[in-house]
Amino acid sequence: MLQLYRGNLSPKNSWELLSHERHSYIVDVRTKEEWHYVGVPDLGERDDKLIKIEWRSLPDMQLNTNFAEELAKIVPDKLSHLMFICRTGARSRDAANFMANLGYVNCYNILDGFEGELDAYRHRGKISGWKAEQLAWSQD
Repeated sequence: MLQLYRGNLSPKNSWELLSHERHSYIVDVRTKEEWHYVGVPDLGERDDKLIKIEWRSLPDMQLNTNFAEELAKIVPDKLSHLMFICRTGARSRDAANFMANLGYVNCYNILDGFEGELDAYRHRGKISGWKAEQLAWSQD
């Protein structure tokens, strides 16, 4: 599959785009368990701009074969800005590229995801990612 998504945005740049672009959404592609136990971006008044659709599901991390259909029902406009987020930026990159290949022209990957890389103690959320950039988040 060709890489067609528009590129990576930092979490703060994603927040800015969400704030300034009317047709923009954050698509959280993590698992239901991650949303529940780790947390989700808290968009405050813009909470309707947070879309949660699993890219892969536990226990075996099977690909969600209905992903594109589920997202297209919520965001049918292929010109909308879609910013994909996962734990560290790998699943979200794949999802952004997948949707770009289906004709969504403004797909971005949120660099370092929600939790980012591991620190010296093997904990996430302190070095990079949404949490580390001190953007709002909440438990689901």
